[in-house]
Amino acid sequence: MTTITKSDNGHHLEQASTSSNMLGNEPLAQDTEITEANEKSINEETDLTVIIKHGGTEHKIENLLQDHTISYLKSQIEELTNVRVCRQKLFGLKTKSGKALTDDITLEETLITDKMKIMMMGSQEDDIKSIERASKHKLPPLDDDFDFEDDDPITDARIPREPAYHAKIFRRVKHYKIKMLNEPRPNKKLLVLDIDYTLFDHRSTAQTAAELMRPYLHEFLTSAYQHYDIVIWSATSMRYIEAKMNELKVANNPNYKIVFYLDSGAMISVESQKYGLLNVKPLAVIWGKFPGQYTHKNTIMFDDTRRNFLMNPQNGLKIKAFREAWKNRETDQELFLLSIYLSKIAELDDFTSLDHKYWQRAIDIHKRHKPSK
Repeated sequence: MTTITKSDNGHHLEQASTSSNMLGNEPLAQDTEITEANEKSINEETDLTVIIKHGGTEHKIENLLQDHTISYLKSQIEELTNVRVCRQKLFGLKTKSGKALTDDITLEETLITDKMKIMMMGSQEDDIKSIERASKHKLPPLDDDFDFEDDDPITDARIPREPAYHAKIFRRVKHYKIKMLNEPRPNKKLLVLDIDYTLFDHRSTAQTAAELMRPYLHEFLTSAYQHYDIVIWSATSMRYIEAKMNELKVANNPNYKIVFYLDSGAMISVESQKYGLLNVKPLAVIWGKFPGQYTHKNTIMFDDTRRNFLMNPQNGLKIKAFREAWKNRETDQELFLLSIYLSKIAELDDFTSLDHKYWQRAIDIHKRHKPSK
């Protein structure tokens, strides 16, 4: 059962009863449960280093984990070599089972060893620039935009409770290196933001990044910064994140500060009974890195892809994707309206009673006029 409460200023907040979560089930376990044997195994696990040989040059990739996928390895290779994932062919790395080496296979399933040399073949972007210009819009996408249908509830309650996924989170907490930019502030809640289609239209073309930036981005971040520490988490590489935050003038904005960046290396893969293998963003990685500072009670994450919330559905708010910036930048008010919502819920000590799916009910949209940019 849900109730709508009315605050003194007339705004409504949709809240779920304390006996249930947004899915109508018992509250999800928030603490990572690791057996003694698993914890010992994880603590003894060491990072892997591999050497990628390409075009007569050797590239070192460090801090790999056994549960990182081939897809993640290729994303790191792309960052070092400028050879896109879709063009890479790896030689010398075989699976333990003898099956073909596919992108969803983990390093644990391969015969990889520390400091192993792997040959990679693939053309760099500079070598095929003319081809890319001719067919830029036809190239395979670098990111995965798959998501559930809007009317398809996330009902696989097994996923957040699965010990194997908790073990993966524990590994990320132990081994993943966060890109720290600023110190966390005391008594601030946490806002975790995606980039592509959330803050920025990464598929449309324009002369400048400002033309693809979502309207009210800087106003939104300035407002949110009053009550929230802000984190950027993108399912891309750290190089991409840094480039986009610089282009959008977010990285060093005088009106707000970003605490840290997370890239695809902090994500984990989970298996959905309906959709198969999915990469998701488990907020428990952050909670484990900053115990006591950020928890399931004071964290909210915006993403245009609901599947990223699978490990923590109650903390996720699906934002409307910002596409076709050239057509929609004059009418899109999503960040402006969400800044109102964030301001309202900042008054709460605990977010676990909120159902973010109904965030628009918390603001009186019909009485608000479009602000000047």
